[in-house]
Amino acid sequence: MTFLRSLVRAASRQRVSTPAWTRVSSQRRNASFYNAEVAGLSEEEAEFRNAVVDFAQKEVAPRAAEIDKTNNFPADLWEKLGSMGLLGITVAQKYNGLSLGYFHHTLAMEALSAASGSIALSYGAHSNLCVNQIHRHGTEEQKAKYLPDLVSGKKVGSLAMSEAGSGSDVVSMRSRADKIQGGWKLNGSKFWITNGPVASTLVVYAKTSPDKGSKGITAFIIERGFKGFSTSPKLDKFGMRGSDTCELVFEDCEVPDANVLGEVDKGAAVLMSGLDLERIVLSGGPLGLMQAAFDHAVEYVHERKQFGRPVGTFQLMQAKIADMYTKLNASRSYVYAVARACDRGNVSRRDCAGAILYSTEKAVEVALEGMQCLGGNGYINDYPMGRIVRDSRLYTVEEHGTFLVLSSSISNYNVPIRFTNQHYEPRSAKCLRCYIEWNAQKPITHLAGEPPDCFFYL
Repeated sequence: MTFLRSLVRAASRQRVSTPAWTRVSSQRRNASFYNAEVAGLSEEEAEFRNAVVDFAQKEVAPRAAEIDKTNNFPADLWEKLGSMGLLGITVAQKYNGLSLGYFHHTLAMEALSAASGSIALSYGAHSNLCVNQIHRHGTEEQKAKYLPDLVSGKKVGSLAMSEAGSGSDVVSMRSRADKIQGGWKLNGSKFWITNGPVASTLVVYAKTSPDKGSKGITAFIIERGFKGFSTSPKLDKFGMRGSDTCELVFEDCEVPDANVLGEVDKGAAVLMSGLDLERIVLSGGPLGLMQAAFDHAVEYVHERKQFGRPVGTFQLMQAKIADMYTKLNASRSYVYAVARACDRGNVSRRDCAGAILYSTEKAVEVALEGMQCLGGNGYINDYPMGRIVRDSRLYTVEEHGTFLVLSSSISNYNVPIRFTNQHYEPRSAKCLRCYIEWNAQKPITHLAGEPPDCFFYL
């Protein structure tokens, strides 16, 4: 594919100065232990991934420590990401996108996360939560107006759903938009909004018919210059510190009718239709963090010597490395399988949620084991393990709770789970973990097998 070869050439032309922030932040790992054969990438997919990895390791990885330290996303990276075509992977070529699928988007998210979790998180919020939603639900006028600048990186995008008292329970949001002549008057606030401090184009959800519950929510496209729209100071976070985050405030913010995204009172459909795709793309984040932790740990245990030999030659350390490798590749296999299914039009809400739950939990485990492999050095900020651990925890907060709500709903409503041509039903919400574990292992072992014992045949 021509554009992929152009992507590789663009990556090779990128120039990066060598920062002198810390001794370790500018180090390049000698190797990355990514098993391309097991990953099952086609030639074009491998070419795409290699181009993004090369870009991320040249432009992002050397700056990761300073980004974390200063809690600031380097503004110049937006247009560099845009020049690579990464901000419009799923966008049609008529809007300067690449017209690819969610599997490629997941690959990009993974590669960027291996370089810097916080840069990748902001990237995902821009390219998937904002750009992809406008591309899927916007009118031709809206797409022509907003997508070119968002895809090029000239403008930054964001999505605003969560509020201080409304997270997974979307219907409880209090932000409200009242109809006025020629548009809407928006009042309320949104909290924990990724890219909020710098975004110029935001997809914002608010109630337009509060008495209708979930059928009374509407999505709007908000521009930073709209009267009545402001942002609070940037939040100082535990991890993902380079991903700018803040509260959005709307005080009689006037929004024209032309900026309604989708249909009035149909915003919940816009939101939920994108939620599954958001989860699978963001699942690339934990994969990238695991890859970074594993790569750093493997190199360290080969270089670090005790009792006259590398610590990697001791059986206990070898067991840790083996466990990390297995968790990483089991997670990757599940995420890749679900992403490919999405591109085929088989979007499974259960598996999109399961993929990010499983990969997130394993990312925290792998990051902690990586820290242990480095011993005392894993606990000091001259090495990257502490940052990787902190970044991995974000996904347990952002997506884990949402999945618990989803799993409870599945069990309460006794939704059957399909295995080939048969149906099985979980006995309880806890049984869904067995379903996730079973699916994560299946692509690795290639065993048809029987479902877990805690499922019964319908």
